[in-house]
Amino acid sequence: MPRSPSSPAFWRSPLRGPWFTSVLGVVLLVGITVLFVTGLLSYAAYNPNLSPVNDKTPDKGILGFYLFSWPTGPVWLYRLTQGVHVTLGIALIPVLLAKLWSVVPKLFALPPARSLAHALERLSLLLLVGGALFEFTTGVLNIQLDYVFPGSFYTLHFYGAWVFIAAFVTHAVLRVPTALRNLRHIRGPGPGLSPRPGPGPAGASADRASGLPGAGEPARPEDELVSPDPLPPTVSRRGALGFVGGGSVLLVATSAGHGFDGPLRATALLAPHGGAEPGSGPGGFQVNKTAASRGITATETSEEAWRLVVTGKGRTVRLSRTELQALPLFSAALPIACVEGWSTSNQWWRGVRLRDLAGLVGYERDAAPDVLVESLQRHGAFRVAALRDNQVRDPRSLLALFVNGEALTPDHGYPARVIVPAAPGVLNTKWVARMTFGDL
Repeated sequence: MPRSPSSPAFWRSPLRGPWFTSVLGVVLLVGITVLFVTGLLSYAAYNPNLSPVNDKTPDKGILGFYLFSWPTGPVWLYRLTQGVHVTLGIALIPVLLAKLWSVVPKLFALPPARSLAHALERLSLLLLVGGALFEFTTGVLNIQLDYVFPGSFYTLHFYGAWVFIAAFVTHAVLRVPTALRNLRHIRGPGPGLSPRPGPGPAGASADRASGLPGAGEPARPEDELVSPDPLPPTVSRRGALGFVGGGSVLLVATSAGHGFDGPLRATALLAPHGGAEPGSGPGGFQVNKTAASRGITATETSEEAWRLVVTGKGRTVRLSRTELQALPLFSAALPIACVEGWSTSNQWWRGVRLRDLAGLVGYERDAAPDVLVESLQRHGAFRVAALRDNQVRDPRSLLALFVNGEALTPDHGYPARVIVPAAPGVLNTKWVARMTFGDL
């Protein structure tokens, strides 16, 4: 048996072949396209060109071309787009691993480049494999809250995504026609693992059906995946695809529940915060950071100590929680959705409209500007966050004092928190201390 991975006979699995690889490639082509689009939408939802405090990639340059003012409706928009992004990313992990396994002989093939087009394909393959492993690994670590990588997840994942998608598009342009041709022309024994026929007209016909070169036919690049000395088959290629699909289904079943309501939440064993919901009652819904983890004490949030500072147009207003409760209060049913992929159903929030707070410092309520919101927390990302004027003006955007008929709990932001429709959870600042209205 050859000892060198560069020898085709080194790789003896009978599963490898153009049909198996093409099916996985088409699934990844569709899935990764959706991942990239929903990833762009997630980044846009942070409104990173609004304020430096929102922008975790300040040197993005032309890569920020797609940014737009994130809308406030429908209220479940970010819950949907980010839920799809995270759940689909998890579901594609078995497909990605199977695809990498199916093409591993090509990573070692010699010579490294047979032509300029082949050299470009090999380079794109190298960047594609590295980029895919990087993006999927950092994504999984992020949703599990394991920040073991150096630097900011936002920056690493953002630039990694652009490197990956550039390699992905290049590779797709080069390989998709071949993949589609393989799927269109392969018939008969191709998806299975029938023995390779011998020479002769019948054998040549079967060779063409299975995607293998027949007698007298030149070898094609995709035939590098077919072992010249395969081991006896133990499973068909369709069976292998079923195994990969089953792995995807299992991962979805044990992680996607935190994007839904009801019994499905209990199945999310691999999702972040995969245990029981935090307590019961009006405040019994998910949080991603607690008051204790951010150093928030009962002393500084007490009625005697805490004041909300509202500034704008050269004016400053300080309000206690009792004074805020004396202002006109409004209710809105809004979910919370996090970049980590979890979300809550609609909770009933009650508090002061953000546009009414802007009115306290001299702004017309229907012309309220952007606002910079600062939290009592002393460390952690998005301690300060900015909201756009369209978010401030939405009548459902509140500085919430109550949720589900009761005062906020400390972990849900007592004494006051921001809640905005369709915004990522980190922009719904908890333990609000100061709000500065004006152009940012």
